[in-house]
Amino acid sequence: MSAVIEPPVETIEKHFEELETVTIRFAGDSGDGMQLTGTQFTNTSAIVGNDISTLPDFPAEIRAPAGSLPGVSGFQLNFSSHDIRTPGDQPNVLVAMNPAALKVNLPDLEEGGTLIINTDEFTKDNLAHAAYQSNPLDDGSLAGYRVHKLPITTLNMNALKGNVQLSRKEIDRSKNFFALGVLYWLYDRPLDPTLKWIDAKFGKNPELAKANEVALKTGYNFADTTEVFTTHYTVKKAVIAPGRYRKITGNEATAIGFVTAAQLAGRHLFYGSYPITPASDILHELARHKNFGVKTFQAEDEIAAVCAAIGASFAGHVGLTGTSGPGVALKQEAIGLAVMTELPLVIINVQRGGPSTGLPTKTEQADLFQAVWGRNGECPAIVIAPATPADCFSMAIEAVRLAFKYMVPVFYLSDGYLANGAEPWAVPEIDKLPTIDVKFVTDPANFMPYARNVATLARSYALPGTLGL
Repeated sequence: MSAVIEPPVETIEKHFEELETVTIRFAGDSGDGMQLTGTQFTNTSAIVGNDISTLPDFPAEIRAPAGSLPGVSGFQLNFSSHDIRTPGDQPNVLVAMNPAALKVNLPDLEEGGTLIINTDEFTKDNLAHAAYQSNPLDDGSLAGYRVHKLPITTLNMNALKGNVQLSRKEIDRSKNFFALGVLYWLYDRPLDPTLKWIDAKFGKNPELAKANEVALKTGYNFADTTEVFTTHYTVKKAVIAPGRYRKITGNEATAIGFVTAAQLAGRHLFYGSYPITPASDILHELARHKNFGVKTFQAEDEIAAVCAAIGASFAGHVGLTGTSGPGVALKQEAIGLAVMTELPLVIINVQRGGPSTGLPTKTEQADLFQAVWGRNGECPAIVIAPATPADCFSMAIEAVRLAFKYMVPVFYLSDGYLANGAEPWAVPEIDKLPTIDVKFVTDPANFMPYARNVATLARSYALPGTLGL
């Protein structure tokens, strides 16, 4: 094992090149661990100090046939030495773990871009699954790219066979860490953050932890000691404002933002939801924060979820419901009730592609008119939308603030692109967060149900059961 991991004394001279921005896309079968690989590269780049932006791309099928075009899973990340706002239009580097991944993603790769291909998977059967008439590794169709043909599966198997007590299938699952090691060397990333993560994640299974660790180090040293790669790249730290940062996805920022808003308002947060992609992670995240007075309710359907949230608003708490476009269509009549009764309901719509049931794992920003005019009668509501994954935090607070200030429902329009994407988030100082004033009527002598606040035109907020009202 040591002969595979440890570099030899003499190393091949490599060229060193500094880049400002790099966009990488990892692509493979659903079971190839591309989301994990991309996430680890992202986390390491954040620790190094680069600005980052990511775009996971999941197949819509629960589990498409192995090697098929619909079953391709991808993860794109953009890391840079300056401020960036998107995960990049065209990848500079494509890591293709099988023919289907190459077929699906090659049209997006920039002209002259770098291709890292797992040649072991380019078998006759896999080429047929990907609808290739000939092998692209041999027919000259990749002539416009810098192609690195690596037998990743074989190299990984040779490094682990006999060194870990795992089956061939289990060993093969760690090949994504071999590919990650290659990319870590190519772009001057440290191994330590991922090694620590492996130890924490797989500590209860020492053989699995050892396999992933060896695969990562072997990939790194393979790139370092062979003539396959002649250039070594680096991306300097981004110049960003001082502060405490963490990597955050849009759905995580949304959930944390609403928890924060409830704390600022001094009220409990109630979240009524029915599982739907790509909003389900908000329910998962909020369920972890019961210690902050958060109550989560997985309802039997979308209508029950929004009606329960309206009940929470009626009782004086932060009533929140979340869904995607198809769920909003089902909730609209109940949202009309919240408009009519002037309750501070907040509706999260994490938009996805297509009409009707749509495309669960694809993104689109097409529900604006639905939010503004999607209800019968004269039924206005406030609509706000975050711009970036990190912006989801502040806009969640703003949604609650506006709902209480004007006593109206507020739509919070996110989308799959923001929900699953990630970027560095500057953890704010608590004393710099906005205030959310929630005042209830308690004096029956001066209570007039239809009295209006002169400045906001909002009605008074009277809780049910208040003595004398």
